[in-house]
Amino acid sequence: MAKTTYSPAKSAVANDNLFATLSAAFPKDCTACAVETETGLEYSWQDLLDATAMVANLLESLDLEPGARIAVQVDKSVEALILYLATLRAGLVYLPLNTAYQSAEMAYFIEDARPAVVVCSGSNFGWISKLAFQTGTAHVFTLNDDRTGSLLDRAAHFPRTHGVADRSADDLAAIIYTSGTTGRSKGAMLTHGNLLSNALVLQKYWAWRSPAQGGDVLIHALPIFHVHGLFVAIHGALINGSKMIWLAKFDPKAVLQAMPRATVFMGVPTLYVRLLTEPGLTPEVVRNMRLFVSGSAPMLIETFTDWRQRTGHAILERYGMSETVMLTSNPCRPKDGKRIGGTVGRPLPGVQLRVQDENAKSVPVGEIGGIEVKGPNVFKGYWNMPDKTAQEFTADGFFKTGDVGRIDGNGYVTIVGRSKDLIISGGYNVYPAEIEGYINAISGVAESALVGVPDADFGEVGVAVVVTKPGVLLDAAAIIAQLKATLANFKVPKRCYVVAELPRNAMGKVQKNLLRTEYHWRPVNAARFRQETNNHAG
Repeated sequence: MAKTTYSPAKSAVANDNLFATLSAAFPKDCTACAVETETGLEYSWQDLLDATAMVANLLESLDLEPGARIAVQVDKSVEALILYLATLRAGLVYLPLNTAYQSAEMAYFIEDARPAVVVCSGSNFGWISKLAFQTGTAHVFTLNDDRTGSLLDRAAHFPRTHGVADRSADDLAAIIYTSGTTGRSKGAMLTHGNLLSNALVLQKYWAWRSPAQGGDVLIHALPIFHVHGLFVAIHGALINGSKMIWLAKFDPKAVLQAMPRATVFMGVPTLYVRLLTEPGLTPEVVRNMRLFVSGSAPMLIETFTDWRQRTGHAILERYGMSETVMLTSNPCRPKDGKRIGGTVGRPLPGVQLRVQDENAKSVPVGEIGGIEVKGPNVFKGYWNMPDKTAQEFTADGFFKTGDVGRIDGNGYVTIVGRSKDLIISGGYNVYPAEIEGYINAISGVAESALVGVPDADFGEVGVAVVVTKPGVLLDAAAIIAQLKATLANFKVPKRCYVVAELPRNAMGKVQKNLLRTEYHWRPVNAARFRQETNNHAG
């Protein structure tokens, strides 16, 4: 471990480069541990400074054009984190790609973004380098999760000092491609100012504790190709000078083992569900934990309640997007209010949020509409899609999120679903999240998803896909019958399927596009179908 001390004063005073602010927040004693891995390997704050300088110097030696993209598809490692920080430090644009993407997807991203540099795992070098070179990428490096690869080999020859590149708040820092569940995947352009403003707001709103207050320690068990793991978690720790306990992948036993030495954990709902199955999750294990954050997908109220009963902690649910980073949050401090399960809290300081109807008019309190937002965290636009960008912003500068929700009298936001998931059946609006809530409340149901499928008579009808709890047998017809006793007829799903699991992406979101394809059907006999649905349109 290096024994030198880094002075925050080295950061350029007027430099809006995100790295300048992050590194200025590092502890004065940079020999302390910044990142601890599950193998026991430790990286000091000085190690991060030295390594990012070396990689930044390597990138600058390539004589890249201003705004050059660095596309990265590698397994999670501290060295991958260093590559991200080095890209910021060099003033270039970071483009993380999901490790699950295959050749057709990677071909699209490389063709669309035209990166100057591609970094991939050594095992994928053959086919990824071919794609990259065919589209004009000049440099392809490898980086593995065992601290090997050509990127590190080359960087080892460069100095450990580097002047942080001058960047303005409006300069591009990263491009995050949306999941692309409908149509082309879009590259959300996030600036240094977008990312920094959000990091500073969350540091204060989530009451991150400074080293003088005892300090926070973050368990990092999320992927780092996504906003949650890359920006919310990493920026939160770095801008607070807080140590990270770094897990290459989520393992419930490893998380529980780390909790007595940590104070903050961030996860998606699936991770909390898996932790609840562990006998080792006890009040004693979480005795030092201060904050549990959940996002990226909706959390069942049952999970929220079970976690509070089991641990004594209320999970903090929040809401954000690739295009905006974080938008809302349940309160962290008691003085700011209660954490209410099933909601994503209030708009964060500096964020304007409104709910509009189809005529661009604000809806009354408690009514459902499209969520629109405005603030310093909202992205610059979609990469190479000026027309799409213009379509997604209102005349007064609000971004149309595509999410549907409502705001209650206390300002708490509840997400009802995505506008593209809205089912219009027989002229009536059916919001899947509402119906899923009723299905999930049925005894024996673990989780559910409602999707709309085309229908000749009603335009669309709902199909429920249900997962039961272990050892429970549920009859699909009985589920429909229970819903008929509770809901208006037009809201009741017209078919129900009981399955072992729902398809999810890497961040735990249910892939409803796959369900729509799998359960697409049309009735053979329309008259018989109308009889079966018991006057559905009435």
